[in-house]
Amino acid sequence: MSAVPHHVSAIATLPAPFVLESGAVLPELHLAYESYGKLSPNRDNVILVCHALTGSAAAGVGPNGRAGWWAGLIGPGNALDTRRHHIICSNIIGSCYGSTGPGSINPETGVPYGHSFPALTIRDMVRAQRLLLNHLEIPRLHCAIGGSMGGMQVLEWALLFPDDVDLLIPIATAAQHSAWALAFNAIAREAIALGHAAGDVSAGLRLARKVAMMTYRSSQEFAERFGRTRSTPNSTPQPDEAFAVELWLEHHGRQLAGRFTPESFNAITRAMDRHDVAHGRGTLPQVLGSIAQPTLCVGIGSDVLYPPQEQQQIARLIPNARYAQIHSPCGHDAFLIEFDQMQTIVGDFLEAAHRPLQKSRQSQPQSHRSSTAVNRTNNTLPA
Repeated sequence: MSAVPHHVSAIATLPAPFVLESGAVLPELHLAYESYGKLSPNRDNVILVCHALTGSAAAGVGPNGRAGWWAGLIGPGNALDTRRHHIICSNIIGSCYGSTGPGSINPETGVPYGHSFPALTIRDMVRAQRLLLNHLEIPRLHCAIGGSMGGMQVLEWALLFPDDVDLLIPIATAAQHSAWALAFNAIAREAIALGHAAGDVSAGLRLARKVAMMTYRSSQEFAERFGRTRSTPNSTPQPDEAFAVELWLEHHGRQLAGRFTPESFNAITRAMDRHDVAHGRGTLPQVLGSIAQPTLCVGIGSDVLYPPQEQQQIARLIPNARYAQIHSPCGHDAFLIEFDQMQTIVGDFLEAAHRPLQKSRQSQPQSHRSSTAVNRTNNTLPA
């Protein structure tokens, strides 16, 4: 049984057709989501958790009751305290864990979309999340939080729906996908293409994951964890010998190939590559400077995928932002590992913001607080 109270797991059917930023149309729209903790009478205690590339809605509780991917942060007494907050995590469109994506049946053809699934953007993902909240009759968010691609969604929440979210916590993320990150995604997708051409799609996805793991961890961790340890103690050269780090990479490659699809990997990494909060809005300083919410930007000292200077830049440009850093040899993945530090960093920020926000809400008429977004359809492109 789940240790997280009031756990709900469901798939919502949302208003459609859903027009993507590209102009393409999804005739049907479904989002898988999970929630934890009780919704307050005023429906104003909601924290939206935004997941990363291969993540799912199972942030607090995983399949078969196992711990979710952020169980170390969600639950009674944790930073995302289910005694105080109602936590929601939805699987993004384009993924393969219940939401509309390449594996879904295209109602116009009767077969899965596959590689014909239309091009996505981070903005599309966030607009779909807003529709989910409308469906759940939740007018606004107390906080949006997420790491990596989840942090990209957090920033877009502030820009697409500035009146609908109180606090922002983007973690280990970027305001614009860098050339460095673009290059690694391109190599990973090429690995998938080569596997497909060779008739072994699984091999392509395994290799793509191995490439990605090199950006998720750090050379310091590899040196300390693996060094030059071999898989067997035999010091005599063998034709098929392997080092411990090779076996670790193979394990992660096979693990992803068993739970994810190449089509979703391609669709989502393309969406990440398109990520640029300034696109169509102005300069980056202008756009981030327009964000009014109290914001906690969290970086990781050993992150080579989204180096801490990227989060520091976001914190400098958002007027009411502060920066905190996770110290760890675990690289980009530290936001999924270093829960002791995360508890303090995130918990302190939410606690400090709690009292001023409560006073502000109490001073507003109830009708104003609840009218912001519940009736908003917004399943077409924003103006």
